[in-house]
Amino acid sequence: MKNYTNLANCIRFLSIEAVEKAKSGHPGMPMGMADIATVLFHDFLTHNPKDPEWILKDRFVLSNGHGSMLLYSLLYLTGYKKMTLQQIKNFRQLGSITAGHPEYEPDAGIEITTGPLGQGISNGVGMALALKKLAAEQKLKRTPKVYVFCGDGCLMEGISQEAISLAGHLKLDNLILVYDNNKISIDGSTDLSFSDNTNLRFKSVNWNVFSGDGHNHKNIRDLFKKSQKSNKPNLLNFKTTIGFGSPNKSAKASSHGSPLGADEIILTKKKLDWKEAPFHIPAALLKEWRQSSNRNLKIYAQSKQSIKNIKGLKNFSTEVIKLFDAVSSEFKDFNSPQATRKSSEAVLHFINSNIPIFGGSADLTGSNNTKGKQMEIVNHKNFKAQYIHYGVREHGMAAIMNGIASTKLYKTYSGTFLSFADYMKPSLRLAALMNIDPIQVFTHDSIGLGEDGPTHQPIEQLNMLRLIPNSFVFRPCDMMETIACWKAALLIDNAPSFICLSRQNLPQISNKRINISNFKGAYTIYESSKINHITIIATGSEVSLAVEVANLLKEVKIEAKVVSMPCTSLFDSQKNSFKNKLLQSKLSQIFVIEAGSTMYWNKYTNQENIFGIDEFGASAPAKDVFNKYGLTPKRISSTIRKRIKYKND
Repeated sequence: MKNYTNLANCIRFLSIEAVEKAKSGHPGMPMGMADIATVLFHDFLTHNPKDPEWILKDRFVLSNGHGSMLLYSLLYLTGYKKMTLQQIKNFRQLGSITAGHPEYEPDAGIEITTGPLGQGISNGVGMALALKKLAAEQKLKRTPKVYVFCGDGCLMEGISQEAISLAGHLKLDNLILVYDNNKISIDGSTDLSFSDNTNLRFKSVNWNVFSGDGHNHKNIRDLFKKSQKSNKPNLLNFKTTIGFGSPNKSAKASSHGSPLGADEIILTKKKLDWKEAPFHIPAALLKEWRQSSNRNLKIYAQSKQSIKNIKGLKNFSTEVIKLFDAVSSEFKDFNSPQATRKSSEAVLHFINSNIPIFGGSADLTGSNNTKGKQMEIVNHKNFKAQYIHYGVREHGMAAIMNGIASTKLYKTYSGTFLSFADYMKPSLRLAALMNIDPIQVFTHDSIGLGEDGPTHQPIEQLNMLRLIPNSFVFRPCDMMETIACWKAALLIDNAPSFICLSRQNLPQISNKRINISNFKGAYTIYESSKINHITIIATGSEVSLAVEVANLLKEVKIEAKVVSMPCTSLFDSQKNSFKNKLLQSKLSQIFVIEAGSTMYWNKYTNQENIFGIDEFGASAPAKDVFNKYGLTPKRISSTIRKRIKYKND
């Protein structure tokens, strides 16, 4: 049996010293998990530091991301080119890739952004699912595995239960979750707030469970071996000591989130018999670390041959453009009133019949209209399928999608009600932060859903989503706009998209006006004259309302242009000349109509010119609710007449 102690100490002291130099960070977890990480990377993890984005590599996810120096140390020691010793020394400093919590950097070996606890567990489920699908489709002899490190905080978060429940249901046997069971939280002992029987919890949702000593290398190795041949996901529950090796801070909360201090580092070096200067790794140890992945070279060569014909998403954009030319043609004469969720369903049928996409819904398939007719259901016997029943697990769903998207193997989307975006917000934000491209379909997008009432009627959610940097919110008004929004979302590869759709039927009004091949987020959908006195901006179900308002104004000789703005982010990215021309009018007056919070629209006009809702909705038929909040053609047109500074000649 190989002695891993000094190899593990390389991790410990790089972590200790980086945290000390930065004067901030979390040394305790890397010190405590160093032995487990050493055995995993040295003997089990299939990866190639010279090809960080190798498709068939195993994935490593650090869900307890505060212990980021564990990951950075491993990447440096095993020879990832971008993870230099200088990067280690610049831990937590501006411009370094060694951030306080791991930030998605696939070409450096950082597979996913973690930090908010529990996210990494769900991300790992998504990765494992995508890799199972790939292996099934390509009939691979070996399915890549996903190893996720987590702590008690990850398991306390509700998102973890959502993820592990689905993983157990799907029997994701390529998923291995390693639990750092150190019994310490920030506040002190986990006994203060956590008395779960973790093993029984995982067994109850169909996981294999193994327990062991996180500092006994033989025991660690044996448990990893057991996890390799399994028909279920695996929990390895290792008892560890946080701050392992520190004479005065091991097994204490004081080692969790603060540097050890110079004096304690000296004592720790003495206890662990480490005589090296700060940041120095002996040549023999570094050589052994650098050679540890050589055991994978044969697998690497074989896998490169086996996947040489996999196109993945390389030609995705070209296929999308071709397909949507056909889709647009198919529906160009569509005139029947229809909810945009139904329009989206028709579009998805075309998409799923022609290009690879991986969809699902949080137990609302029939309401979200997210399943193409020909799509098969993913289960443990059919990973080739295209559609996932996520169950009522909205937050887990969003994080799982982030995991799928991070692999760059599939374009993925999901569905739920817009009001439930609140449940998903942390994962939506992380998708934007990582520049990855999942698509969230949000239906029942306004008070127009009616009788379900204010709990289900989104008011602030549209603008909450719009305020997430690097994201695109789409709210189409009819079939052709829905086509344009789906096309735009599918072509965006560096940001998440949120497609918000109506429950209620809407008229078809964009057919002759919208330019789908050159969609810029907004366009003139209606003009009552060549010279317009005012401009009215509207989105989604309120576009037809805005057109009705414009017609009423025309009766009193006020000419109004209606601008449909399905995507403000896309519009805002256009040239100023385009934006100014689109919104200009004779009186330079801009009005906005949207059945939601008004605050976001201040960037286009004065607050008094915005017609929306800044309070919660009501339970009643949609028509009655719109009337209650003054969102009717008669009331809005009357108010506009009073506000504009225009007198008929």
